Amino acid sequence: MDAELNVTYIFFGGHVAVHTYRYLYFVIFLFAYILIICSNSSIVCLICISKTLHEPMYIFIAALLINSVLYSTVIYPKLLTDFLSEKQFIPYSACLFQGFVFYILVYSEFFLLAVMSYDRYVSICKPLQYPNIMTKSTVSVFLFLSWFVPACETAVAVGLINNSKLCSFILKGIFCNNSMFKLYCVSSKALSIYGVFMLLQLALLPILFILFTYTRILLITYRSSIEVRRKAAQTCLPHIMVLFSFSCFVTYDVVIVRLESDIPKTARFIMTLQVVLYHPLFNPIMYGLKLTEISKNLKRLFCQFSVQ
Repeated sequence: MDAELNVTYIFFGGHVAVHTYRYLYFVIFLFAYILIICSNSSIVCLICISKTLHEPMYIFIAALLINSVLYSTVIYPKLLTDFLSEKQFIPYSACLFQGFVFYILVYSEFFLLAVMSYDRYVSICKPLQYPNIMTKSTVSVFLFLSWFVPACETAVAVGLINNSKLCSFILKGIFCNNSMFKLYCVSSKALSIYGVFMLLQLALLPILFILFTYTRILLITYRSSIEVRRKAAQTCLPHIMVLFSFSCFVTYDVVIVRLESDIPKTARFIMTLQVVLYHPLFNPIMYGLKLTEISKNLKRLFCQFSVQ
């Protein structure tokens, strides 16, 4: 704690050989950050400018990709600064803010994936009713709730820990996440209960809803023609793979707090790097390559640039 400025600093203790490989880390992460921004933003711009992609499914995909950009922006700039710094630390208030925004984006991703599964369910199982159900106002409400509900519930969690006393100032990680709970002198029962409530409501329930809708789609398309099954698989498979990938990431984020003392520092660092590098790049790859309509528009766009 800085007595003169009355500012509490949290030090990141999860880096491995950062002074030895700082420039290598910096180059790799800078390249990854630029790649994340460019790949996600390209598809978002493509969806905005292509009239054929102005449909609810592609709008939700654009929202998911924007989430990936924001998710990376919350983590990467600070990481890049830390790699070039002698000491890796952050003001406590900034750490709370980083964790706050990070978990809003994490939980909003589950909401968006749930909304996308509902959109696919209506489109495939109730095609005649689709235009009346998935209207512009409905899409706008879904998008608003996908960020608003996680923001409200995460704000309550931050409020519960804001006045808690710190007994440790070294975070066993490279950014502010669940590991912060290990810094407090006393474990709050209210916060623990509320954390379980948030996890159930904002992660488990959307996952169960997604599994239910895709099970319904599978049962209905099984009795349909080969063309219908092919179309359903083409649009649903990327969503399922993204859900599986993201669920593994969240499981790691939750379990790491419980097993933190049992996981070697190097192993924890490598697993965290995979989460930071892998997930934001996975969405544009899946939706850019696996969805035919987006893939065709991307090829057409690149062909236009190459001709010019």
